[in-house]
Amino acid sequence: MKSLRITVRGVVQGVGFRPFIYRLAHEHGLAGWVRNTSGSVEIHVEGEELSVDRFVAEIRISSPPMAKIEELTSSSIPPTGYVGFEIVESRPEPGQYQLVSPDIATCEACRQEVFSSEDRRYRYSFTNCTNCGPRFTIIEDIPYDRPLTTMKHFAMCPDCRREYDDPLDRRFHAQPNACPVCGPCLSLVDAQGVPVGDGDVIRSAAKLFRDGKTLAVKGLGGFLLSCDATDAEAVKKLRERKHRPSKPLAVMMTSIAEVKRHCRVSPEEERLLLSPQSPIVLLMWRGEESSICAEVAPNLKYLGVMLPYTPLHHLLMNEVGCPLVMTSGNLSEEPIAKDNDEALRRLGGIADFFLLHNRDIYAKYDDSVCIVEKDIPRVVRRARGYAPYPIALPFDSRRILACGAEEKNTFCLARDRHAFVSQHIGDMENEETLEHFEKTIELYKKLFRIEPEVVAYDLHPEYLPTKYALELKAKNSGLRFVPVQHHHAHIASCLIENGVQQPVIGVAFDGTGYGGDRTIWGGELLVADLKGFRRVGHLEHVPMPGGTAAIRKPYRMVLGYIHALLGPDFPLHGLPILGPLDPGELVVVARQIERRVNSPLTSSAGRLFDAVSTLAGIRGEIDYEAQAAIELEMLADQDQKASAVYPFSFVEEAGCRVVRLADLIAAVIDDVKQGMPAGAISTKFHWTMAKMIVDMCRAISRDTGIKVVALSGGVFQNRLLFRLSVDSLRQEGFEVLTHRLVPCNDGGVSLGQAAIANFAASAT
Repeated sequence: MKSLRITVRGVVQGVGFRPFIYRLAHEHGLAGWVRNTSGSVEIHVEGEELSVDRFVAEIRISSPPMAKIEELTSSSIPPTGYVGFEIVESRPEPGQYQLVSPDIATCEACRQEVFSSEDRRYRYSFTNCTNCGPRFTIIEDIPYDRPLTTMKHFAMCPDCRREYDDPLDRRFHAQPNACPVCGPCLSLVDAQGVPVGDGDVIRSAAKLFRDGKTLAVKGLGGFLLSCDATDAEAVKKLRERKHRPSKPLAVMMTSIAEVKRHCRVSPEEERLLLSPQSPIVLLMWRGEESSICAEVAPNLKYLGVMLPYTPLHHLLMNEVGCPLVMTSGNLSEEPIAKDNDEALRRLGGIADFFLLHNRDIYAKYDDSVCIVEKDIPRVVRRARGYAPYPIALPFDSRRILACGAEEKNTFCLARDRHAFVSQHIGDMENEETLEHFEKTIELYKKLFRIEPEVVAYDLHPEYLPTKYALELKAKNSGLRFVPVQHHHAHIASCLIENGVQQPVIGVAFDGTGYGGDRTIWGGELLVADLKGFRRVGHLEHVPMPGGTAAIRKPYRMVLGYIHALLGPDFPLHGLPILGPLDPGELVVVARQIERRVNSPLTSSAGRLFDAVSTLAGIRGEIDYEAQAAIELEMLADQDQKASAVYPFSFVEEAGCRVVRLADLIAAVIDDVKQGMPAGAISTKFHWTMAKMIVDMCRAISRDTGIKVVALSGGVFQNRLLFRLSVDSLRQEGFEVLTHRLVPCNDGGVSLGQAAIANFAASAT
């Protein structure tokens, strides 16, 4: 006989792990018990030695699909003579924490029940089991039991209780278990909150979509604004009301077969769409072959597509019979709305009708966005399906709060070997987003039992997350505060993802990051590890006339490049996009540059992309981030095997290589004046930037002997530049580290901040 006490850590709550252990123990004829604790799942098992050994081996091999076992330990204990095996009451443990499962897309078994007229959950929008459904968005605290979730308000009926208590049922201990008799329900109201429809909420909502109406639909982590994606007028109306003139909108489609009618889908993209995470995936759009109107994603080749991930979505999509726009339920730049009253108040001017339900959402949760590049899924926005599952750290971390960046904010709480990078918070531009940021930090601190001893923040003094950290500093003298340079954090996040701690050549290309010299960095080459960095190369500094106005109006950046690099008297005639400008504004911009009034210097690669886009006649003003650069990429030849490049040169300044750009800008202008198409200019420029990266890395490698390059920063969301850079670097013999688990954009900065702060705090 053999008796063991087993402890399992990882994502092992809310994923059917205890029922799995129960069934496994019975299959092997073993006695004992299993229970949740605040930090693990504990198992007491006893029986014949061979059966116990097989039981332990199968825990890892056969665990539920959404379980993630990080650690399994066992120790021998005296047998106690248990008869039978049972699930016993959970045991809270002060200070301990448990990994929390993300929300999981509807499994096939539940989907079939929802569409089976013989099933008691026929057309029930809240059907779930231990393999799918809400998790993180309903959990108020751990251990993960119904009284600590927003399902506590719904008492299970006898049928649901029978399933919940039956170890052989797939709803055994499924905390959100419910049915039409005892669970949450839907309602359909107008913008004043008055009920509408004929009693069948799904059919009534589908008719409204077909009539061109906009609906606010309450989902897993908040509201989505939705309309018929094939109806140009409906999409235009939604854009006008949401104050989102041209930023692309996501689309939900009924099935993978429908997705393939509108987009080209690789096998890896198909797997990602059908995965339990069910993110939005950016796919190559079939354009004129697709009935989705161009207004959904103006001037773009890619379409953001997702499949239904809740029973409500499945029912709605099946009833409507066409693709639906599904975009975050907010006004532009505000956080997503999650509560019914809040949605009616905040979205009443956008949505004509509201599809509501009465299951409370505890944590706001946007849809995740992914791409597949180099055959690898890569997260662009990390939220539903991924957060709050931690990123593994290659070291034992102090308890750290990293506040993240201003744009695409996430924060990170770290302890032990876990870095809990939050779901996407958003652009920190208003009090509503700051409040969301602060509340979510408190939730993570509670769930993962982290009271920070170190706080990391960005160097930029005007970032709201930085101001939040500095306010903490004023109140908590006992905490250690670590300022972290933005681009060092970018590279550190890439190192953590790849489990690398040795120095690398870091290429950090983005739009904005506060530099140690008080200029705006963004075209940086660093020699960096987690303990420090040295700036060894960068793009030439040029003025940004008007500061942030030069981001919104890239033609100002063009004037900055021309004035600084080609001279104030350089002729602007022959440049189509600059011709219509008010001569008075040109004079004002010139004076700003000459007098250095509100014209900070920048080395940003993002601003260079914007300037070339403007010069090529593509876009001189933008209404969403990186629009000019994105539209420049869309016009490039994605399949061209080689291209001529624009001239550039390096100079040494104080031990740092600086990329001189005057020849490049002059050559682009010459191509424009010669009538070269914008697409050809774009292709040539992308190849130039890839060559620039390789040439710089080759020179730095000669100096340092380093043959590992880490690519990070939002510019590497540019799929063409990413491919060209990775392929060219590998051809030169470099090992290339890239992002997969966290975004290469500012959504990954908090992870890098946490890692850097850990070593900075440990060094003093």
